Amino acid sequence: MEKTLKVNFKKSAIKIILGFFCVVTLSSCSTMTPTQQRVLSGAGIGAVGGAVVGGLTAGSPATGAAVGAAVGAGLGAAAGALTK
Repeated sequence: MEKTLKVNFKKSAIKIILGFFCVVTLSSCSTMTPTQQRVLSGAGIGAVGGAVVGGLTAGSPATGAAVGAAVGAGLGAAAGALTK
């Protein structure tokens, strides 16, 4: 019983922290330049894609997310520079 309560508390705490993080990061996007928005969205999309690929290929989802975020941010910056 005690273990179940600890697990449920951890899950609730993680959900609250992630919700707060989402609200803060989404509200800060309104003052960003279009290039900054492309870098951020590229990093986010890359992180999700990298985590999925890392998990599906029996690799590490965390490593896949890190690599995907870096590649996505680079591509987003390149796209931002090309569209000026």
